[in-house]
Amino acid sequence: MINSAINALVKYGMERDLIKPVDKSYVINQILEVLRLDSYEDNNLEQSFSLQEILSIITDYAVASGIIEDSIVFRDLFDTKIMGCLVPYPHEVIDTFNTLYKKSPKDATDWYYEFSQNTDYIRKYRIEKDLRWTAVTDYGKLDISINLSKPEKDPKAIAAAKLVKQSSYPKCMLCHENEGYAGKINHPARQNHRVIPLTIDNESWYFQYSPYVYYNEHCIVFNEKHIPMIINQNTFRKLFDFVKQFPHYFVGSNADLPIVGGSILSHDHFQGGRYEFAMERAQIEESFNIKGFEDVEVGIVKWPMSVIRIRHKDSERLVELAGVFLDKWRHYNDNDVFIFAETDGEPHNTITPIARKRGDIFELDLVLRNNIITEEHPLGVYHPHANLHHIKKENIGLIEVMGLAVLPSRLNREFLMLQDCIINHKDLWKNDETAKHALWVESFLPKYPSVTAENIQEILEYETGLVFVQILEDSGVFKRNKQGQDAFKKFICSI
Repeated sequence: MINSAINALVKYGMERDLIKPVDKSYVINQILEVLRLDSYEDNNLEQSFSLQEILSIITDYAVASGIIEDSIVFRDLFDTKIMGCLVPYPHEVIDTFNTLYKKSPKDATDWYYEFSQNTDYIRKYRIEKDLRWTAVTDYGKLDISINLSKPEKDPKAIAAAKLVKQSSYPKCMLCHENEGYAGKINHPARQNHRVIPLTIDNESWYFQYSPYVYYNEHCIVFNEKHIPMIINQNTFRKLFDFVKQFPHYFVGSNADLPIVGGSILSHDHFQGGRYEFAMERAQIEESFNIKGFEDVEVGIVKWPMSVIRIRHKDSERLVELAGVFLDKWRHYNDNDVFIFAETDGEPHNTITPIARKRGDIFELDLVLRNNIITEEHPLGVYHPHANLHHIKKENIGLIEVMGLAVLPSRLNREFLMLQDCIINHKDLWKNDETAKHALWVESFLPKYPSVTAENIQEILEYETGLVFVQILEDSGVFKRNKQGQDAFKKFICSI
């Protein structure tokens, strides 16, 4: 069976153009070394295996042979090492990308995205497990997902990780030194990972795809240097430089402060891709003229968070105006709506920017953020409030800001339990996993005259969409009421 799996994997590599027929013996020998085998028989069996099946057979063999422990973490480390035997050297990948780029940026990214899946860096068979649906709301059609593709560590791996000495290499998950890295229990293997060097605003950056692709062609653009996230006027210039190089992609940056920022604040990076988010479809509901920038379109976007959209053919005009907005917002206070730029010397105001190009027009969305905390809201005033934590407690970063909810995997299990309780009239309060949702369920069930096994899933999905709207409204600094919107206009008019 192991010989059949090796044969199938080599065949897979040739079919996906990762290796050539002349590489066959070399690659087989590389795989044999990893498997601690000193012989191989090409049985020429034409068995049809998917990549997932091939890697499962190989990792099962490694477990049975005592090469690795039987754990999802150790299996992932091992099958990545196996896949690394098939992946071309970085310079080959870069040369192919650059050759295609000369023809068209889209051709280059199309090839690179497919390559990242073929190498199993993007585990497509896991991504397909994610639950996804849309919810029609007052702000348009929002995207909802429950992330099931990121494997949870088992107790064995967690215990083993505590014994692993912390290393400063690579410094974080984003550093370009991850390319080809063998990984360890507390750091994923990356032998099958290749990155593309870019020059952005005369600086060295890199381009890659996210292994968990939350949306189509979800890419990460990261600084060569391991330096902290920062939002300044140069950030806007860098975003547009990327959009000019890849006009079929949007790109945005998480904010640079805790609570309202991304999960990795220690390494300057952006996220982009080829996907139309609900926020992009949202319209400007009120326009403004800014003195000195009368040629720039400026408006408030109809969105649960506080978003200013600016548009112009000349991206540098947007960079200049965005710099003015950022500088004003960094120091802006409005006691009437509980906005404080800093407390005890700690800054609170920042911006999440998103850049794109529509035809000949450049567009920049500036999402105003504030990370102040209080005794009532210890995780953040402009953060999902406690009554919504049964659905989501984590930070609201760039992806959710734009209208895609990435919800925790626990909800898959909890929602199935909720469906059972609701349909069979069981007590929601008797189990901790359903009790956390009980008040929510009791609040929306009366709206539905008929709740059946056929429509309960649809009801839960719709109501989750409404919760996501509340989460975004909680995160908005200027609320969607008259007082909040008057305060929003007051801020814009102060410029």
